[in-house]
Amino acid sequence: MDRSPPPFFRQGVSADVRLALFALIAIALLVLDARFDALGALRQAIGSALFPLQRALLAPRDLTAGVALHLTGVGQLTEEVGRLRSREAADAQLLQQAQQTALENLQLRRLLGMRERGIGASVVAEVLYETRDPFTRRLMVDRGQQHGVMPGQPVLDADGVLGQVSRVLPRAAEVTLLTDRNQTLSVEVRRNGVRALAYGAGRGGALELRYLPAAIDIQDGDWVVTSGLDGVFPPGLPVGKVTGVSRGRASFTVARVEPAAAIERTRMLLILQEPWRDPLVGATIEAPRNAAGRRNR
Repeated sequence: MDRSPPPFFRQGVSADVRLALFALIAIALLVLDARFDALGALRQAIGSALFPLQRALLAPRDLTAGVALHLTGVGQLTEEVGRLRSREAADAQLLQQAQQTALENLQLRRLLGMRERGIGASVVAEVLYETRDPFTRRLMVDRGQQHGVMPGQPVLDADGVLGQVSRVLPRAAEVTLLTDRNQTLSVEVRRNGVRALAYGAGRGGALELRYLPAAIDIQDGDWVVTSGLDGVFPPGLPVGKVTGVSRGRASFTVARVEPAAAIERTRMLLILQEPWRDPLVGATIEAPRNAAGRRNR
């Protein structure tokens, strides 16, 4: 079969010859490039000329990959921020609990120090809540009849006198604070031994020494302590500091006393369960129902 082209299309050398010629040229270029690196400069020139075209052709791919990476990074950052915020909230709660525990431990150690003063048997109680009556100053604690708590027993905190037990339930008790309007306490000035009665001033969070003689020796900064004459509180317990004295020429003197106890902040209390003994006479003084000699209602 004759494969030669028709006479009309016969122009120049044949296709086979051209194929063989181009093959030889390609082989020669490969040998020259492999042996002598003859085409390195040509390749660099062609690569430099085609680089902008390559970058233009790769731009859609790079843009798509960048957008996907950005979206993935934003999602990961959002998730990481959420985890960090959750961890921060959990750490803040743990820190608050640790601080509360440390504060309670400090109050307990100070209460134990108060107990070691030789004030007799006592029980530690925790404040549950404050009563809602706006005209009284009372707290509910988590100790009651089952723990040996009785009406009239003194209540202290780590800094001084806090109040008195006024009502007892099987597992809880009501404490009337020292600042209640119906609460009174027999006290004396530590500096000179002047005795007086301290009255609760109500919501002001203070005490008042009323009906004092006009020329009485009392001044700002004097510490007021329990006198022990009421038969309820042992003598010498801190009650508060005098912060103001109002003197009248022909009338009585009134002294304002800031309580030593943390009336508004305390959480741990100490309830004295034994009547104290007078070391001079060796007798037990039975405690009445109220520090002023009245029965609590």
